[in-house]
Amino acid sequence: MDELESRLVNCFATAFPELDPQEIPSVSMGSLASWDSLAGITLLSLIEEEFSFSISADDVVDLVSFELILDYLRKDYLPRLSPEDAK
Repeated sequence: MDELESRLVNCFATAFPELDPQEIPSVSMGSLASWDSLAGITLLSLIEEEFSFSISADDVVDLVSFELILDYLRKDYLPRLSPEDAK
């Protein structure tokens, strides 16, 4: 697990403390009853805070699973880092 994925797991663990950390990489809005709109807002706020990164309102509707959020961060967050920050 790389650092980005590990940091995202921590965000999910904070938002959904009932989850076993090993379950987190396979979780989605459809598979987790506690992932309602309020939990989704909380999760995205935690992610924005953790990564000092603002998620576009247009992108929020597509961020409905750990995998999709991780892909989003890899495509939209990592390229914005300076070479020193990416290390």
